[in-house]
Formats: sequence, structure tokens, C-alpha cells
Amino acid sequence: MLRYLLEKEFKQFFRNPFLPKLVVAFPILVMLVIPWIMTMDIKNIGLTVVNHDSGSAAETLIRKLESSSYFELDGVEQDYNRALTALEYSETDAIMEIPAGFEKQLLAEGGAPVQVSINAVNDTKGTLGASYLSALCAEFSREFAAGNAQAMSATVPNIEIVTQNRYNPYQDYKIFMIPALMVLVLLWLGGFLPALNIVGEKEKGTIEQINITPVSKFMFIFAKLIPYWVMGLLVLTVCMLLTWAVYGLVPQGSVWVIYLFSILFIFAVSGFGLIVSNYSDTMQQAMFVMFFFMLIFMLMSGLLTPLRSMPEWAQYFTVINPPRYYIEMMRLVYLKGGTLADLQTQLWALVAIDAVLGTWAVMSYRKRD
Repeated sequence: MLRYLLEKEFKQFFRNPFLPKLVVAFPILVMLVIPWIMTMDIKNIGLTVVNHDSGSAAETLIRKLESSSYFELDGVEQDYNRALTALEYSETDAIMEIPAGFEKQLLAEGGAPVQVSINAVNDTKGTLGASYLSALCAEFSREFAAGNAQAMSATVPNIEIVTQNRYNPYQDYKIFMIPALMVLVLLWLGGFLPALNIVGEKEKGTIEQINITPVSKFMFIFAKLIPYWVMGLLVLTVCMLLTWAVYGLVPQGSVWVIYLFSILFIFAVSGFGLIVSNYSDTMQQAMFVMFFFMLIFMLMSGLLTPLRSMPEWAQYFTVINPPRYYIEMMRLVYLKGGTLADLQTQLWALVAIDAVLGTWAVMSYRKRD
């Protein structure tokens, strides 16, 4: 009986002129395009320098800022008010004011203040821009001190902090996002397609033919889930191959752990999709409901923002969110080389969620004569 049900499901899938193309194109587009545009790396920040000093140190600092990929020099002004007007009209993003006597103060005291004004309408851009400026000025200060140690009366500090970036040594935001994007692909394909399955049969009237057969509810739902298991694992394989070929990123841990968790995750999101489909009367209704829940799942999964940054009440809700555990697994295995022993919490959480959603999907399906 299961064999014929699966044959029906696969025939329905391949007869659809759109779905096979979507399953192929969606993961390719996501993995090739999204990592380049979904980034927290802020570059080309517009910077205007107000220079009141005629010394070579100020010129060296300006050249250093100009050569950085983080800043785009919009101009060097003598009048601060003109630069402030440009900031107010969003013609520049930041102003650095170098005071008169900048070089003399550096030589005499080992340091000199500069004023930075940031357009903080975009808080993230403003905060990161100020951080980048601070880092570049600190680097310039060390280089200037090393090159003028004999001429400086102040003692050059001899304590230096050496930072080691573990798991992402070049601080490439794509490395952080790519494993999560694989989760996103499986979440949307594994959730939306099942949600449109049963309700699609309701609209076509083919569900009535199933209702008069002796097929059990469990067998019917199980036959609905298996094609999405197969599709999800194939899509995951395509994503992993693209990640290796394009970005050179390979799992630091076991691939089999990834596939084990993928089976559990696909079961969870597909089961949820079938639940929505069971309760929906039209495909439009199912799409709206799934879109609402997919946004909630995505925003409360830790994909874009850390879970600890959420309010405490929101963190409690993430306990029942399947993507949360799958994203934690992907980043731990892909980037840190985590093992199954490190993932016991995530493993049993997904097993429990699968049990609840699977039972709910079977119980919510009503066979009507």
C-alpha cells in the first residue's frame, strides 16, 4: 500500500510544471546570491575630514582612512559647519575633526584627541563606523609612536593585546550566515510544499478518492512526508556542494550528524506544514498561515540575531522552535567541528518536537466518506 501511495505522490509532484523547477532553482539562488547581500559588514561609509592641522601626521592619518575599504572619503574641509551640513543632508555618514597642533601634541604627549560625529539614524552603521574609525586611529597611533619613538617624550606603551579569531579567522560574515541559509532553504521548501499538498487535493477533489479507501491515517500522512524527506536531503546535498565549490567551506564535523539532524528537522517542518494543510480549506488560506508562522520561526531561530539578545519571554518561546536547534547544530558542526555528544540537547529537543507534530498531523487529518 505504501508503495502505491508514494508512487502517487511523486507523480503528482513531477506533473506540476512549477514545483520541480522551484526545488532546483531556489537553493541555487539562495546559496549563490544571498551570502553576498545579507551581510553585517559595513563598507564604503562616507567620511568627511575637517583638518585644522598642517602637519604631516594629519595627512598620513587621512591617507590611511582613505585607503581603508570601510570608508569612502567624501572630502577634506577646513570649515566644520560645511561638513555638518553635509551630514545633516546625508551627503556623508561621518565627520572626523583633526584639531590644530595635532602632530605637536602627538609628539609631546603620545596622543591627541580627534572629534568624530556619526550619523546614527542607522544605529548599526553608526556604531560600526565609530568602531572602525577608533580601530584605524589606534593603529595609526601605534605606527606613529613606533616611527617617532626617539622624538616623543611620552613612553610608548609596551602592552599589546593579540586577538585570536577562532572558527572564523578572517571575520567573514558569509561564513557565519551560510550554514543558517541552508536551514532557511529547508525551512521554506520543507514547510510550504507540504502545506499546499493536502489542501491542494481538497481543491481538486482527489482527496475524496483517498477517503473511500482503507488507507489508514498514519499511512496516508507517512506517505506524504517521505517525498519531502527525499527532496530535503537532495536539496541539502546541493547546498553543501555549492558551499564547498563557491566558498570553500566544508563541515568541520561529521557530515552524517548533519544528515541525521536534517531528517529530524525536515520531519518537523513538513509535519507542521501538513497540520496547516489539514486545517485549511483553500491553498490561499494555507499560504497565508504558513507565511505567518515561517516568519516567526525564522525571526526567533537565531538566524539573524542572537537568542540571548531577545527579551526573556521571547527566549522561552524559542524552546518549541525547530529551526533554533537545527541552526545551532549547523553552526556547531560546520564551523566548530561539533560531535553528536555535543548536541544531545538539540537532538532530543527535535525528537520531542517530531513526536508532537507527527502525532498532531495524523490526528488532525479527518477521513470523510
